[in-house]
Amino acid sequence: MTRIVAGAAGGRRLRVPPGETTRPTSDRVREALFSALDAAGAVDGARVLDLYAGSGALGLEAASRGAREVVLVEVALAAAQTARANAAALGLPGVRVEHERAERFLAGPRAADGAGWDLVLVDPPYAVDEEALAGVLAVLAPLLADGATVVVERSSRSPEPRWPAAWPAARRRRYGETSVWTVHLDGPGG
Repeated sequence: MTRIVAGAAGGRRLRVPPGETTRPTSDRVREALFSALDAAGAVDGARVLDLYAGSGALGLEAASRGAREVVLVEVALAAAQTARANAAALGLPGVRVEHERAERFLAGPRAADGAGWDLVLVDPPYAVDEEALAGVLAVLAPLLADGATVVVERSSRSPEPRWPAAWPAARRRRYGETSVWTVHLDGPGG
């Protein structure tokens, strides 16, 4: 069972997409991740982008904890439909779902509107290779707000993501088979 851990929708259950197209982040990992993000002041009032959103659990957790705007981007149709259903069931304000490839969304006008993204959650399928992930991070860099936070979730067997050159060192936390890499940027895009 996947659920929202805390905030306005805390304890509410989330549907997961049918089949094995997604790998939901465990409640334990989300709880630890969002405790750290909350402590850093990275969630409340933030514009949040959830790439490779799956069921929407990460982005919806941010919305539950006070994010001002949350965009869930997911290419798999069943997962995007599940994310929409979860968002509708929770009724949290400021949440929308984009059924599109992460790379295509980032290159389009909807990614660049507004003041930049404050918090970006990147949880690609483990099959997404390091080169593709590095490309997404490079395209993402100019779309970030000053002082943005970027979180990447990968298999613990995966190497550290290749960050854009101007970005500071990432902090890694390991939770069994899952590693979470967090970068806090000082200025726009790094």
